[in-house]
Amino acid sequence: QVQLVESGGGLVQAGGSLRLSCEASGSIFSIDVMGWYRQVPGKQRELIATITSGSSTKYADSVKGRFTISRDNANNRVNLQMNNLKPEDTATYLCYADRVVTASRRYLGLWGQGTRVTVSS
Repeated sequence: QVQLVESGGGLVQAGGSLRLSCEASGSIFSIDVMGWYRQVPGKQRELIATITSGSSTKYADSVKGRFTISRDNANNRVNLQMNNLKPEDTATYLCYADRVVTASRRYLGLWGQGTRVTVSS
């Protein structure tokens, strides 16, 4: 079974930085896409950034130039460096992995439990 575990959330003042990490555990052979979404109560889950196994990246317009996604394929880890944080970045950030291949099966659309980011003004 594959699990995604996030870390690195917390409280920060506007203009500050945080680094989120997510590690996928299990007997994993490969993961095609990893990424981050965020969720605010009452709003739709928002795609923040994704990165493929070949390091192609995509970002939401709202975070371009401020957030950077990176990946460690050997350790099945994805990171999100968040700079110049704004109060509107406050949300629960969820790790995502798609097309995960293990010894026994392939998984589509896996989610972590989420890590809370709060940005004060």
